[in-house]
Amino acid sequence: MTYDELAALDADHVMQTYARLPVAFVRGEGVRLWDSEGREYLDFLAGLSVVSLGHAHPVVADAIAAQARTLCHVSNLYLNDIQPRLAATVNGLLGGGGRVFFANSGAEANECAIKLARRFGQLAGGPGRFHVVSTLNSFHGRTLTTLAATGQPAKQATFQPLPDGFSQVPFGDLGALETEAARLGQGLAAVLVESVQAEGGVRVAPPGYLEGVRALCDRTGALLILDEVQTGLGRTGRWFGFEHSGVAPDVVTLAKALGNGMPIGACWAREESAAAFDPGDHATTFGGQPLAARAALTTLEVMEAEDVPERAAIAGARLAGGLETIPEVASVRGLGLLLAAELATPGGTPLDAKAAAAACLERGLVVNAVTGTALRLAPPLLVSEAEVDEAVAVMAKALAAIAP
Repeated sequence: MTYDELAALDADHVMQTYARLPVAFVRGEGVRLWDSEGREYLDFLAGLSVVSLGHAHPVVADAIAAQARTLCHVSNLYLNDIQPRLAATVNGLLGGGGRVFFANSGAEANECAIKLARRFGQLAGGPGRFHVVSTLNSFHGRTLTTLAATGQPAKQATFQPLPDGFSQVPFGDLGALETEAARLGQGLAAVLVESVQAEGGVRVAPPGYLEGVRALCDRTGALLILDEVQTGLGRTGRWFGFEHSGVAPDVVTLAKALGNGMPIGACWAREESAAAFDPGDHATTFGGQPLAARAALTTLEVMEAEDVPERAAIAGARLAGGLETIPEVASVRGLGLLLAAELATPGGTPLDAKAAAAACLERGLVVNAVTGTALRLAPPLLVSEAEVDEAVAVMAKALAAIAP
């Protein structure tokens, strides 16, 4: 179908919750995408950090096809032969000593983490211990509960009243967190934080911040929950973003890259925290089902074989260096292959990131506006040096075209 035909069907039959850009992608291979009109693109967004091995990775695709012909789904009332192996692999990557709950998305992984924190807090400190503190400009999901934890008032406004028991403090401000923890006293159940605020503009936790949060949680008995939905599994140049600080979280949430495009999320918790859940306390129909679990298990096997953290660190340094040579890029921030390019003319006039993203798209490069003046770049972790250089050249032309 042509783009116009697809757009008409979308307008007539799909809930209009997305402000879509004028392109319909129909095929992908590695770092490349093709649209309904046959045009080729470099994908430097990877489906919002999802297809970290690239589109249609042959090993993952073959595993999904084989599993689809074998067994797609059974209820979690029974064991399947893949979910426990996947849990053991995730647990091993996180250092062991934990348990995993599988869900379908990052929001559901965070929902599990929040419920676990509440249950753990109630068992440790009574029914009043249920409050979760997160940070301003954070993003943890779109369910009512994870939206309440998300520190973006504009996203919350339409859906008030949101569930009680959440508050936000400025990201990176230990003093503000200490003040809020003192206010809550024994009501504090957990601190939920990102190692890099991806949707908040690719803001990296400042030095010493996560260590300070860990110390506060140790002192108060609150759980430290690290949302690694976008930063986990190699993207920042380590397996997990929190590893840059060396802290040991109590709970970690994952999704996005875990299935390389298949919908799956995971909530990992240390044994003593996970033990707060009894059978029936939490569940989901599709979580950890054989098809998604096989995709995730194979994805992790390929990631380990390819040493994706090291590849992301090397390619990320090359990409950041290339971006810094563009006159309209005022600065670059981020870790590994999760980067933001802050846009401004050499004279200091900020550039519109949405216009810049559209100009890149017109020239065959997929990126997105993560703030009003910054573009996010998060290509597949197997991106080549040549593809990095090609993307930088396209962006340079796009930014030159929109600069005043």
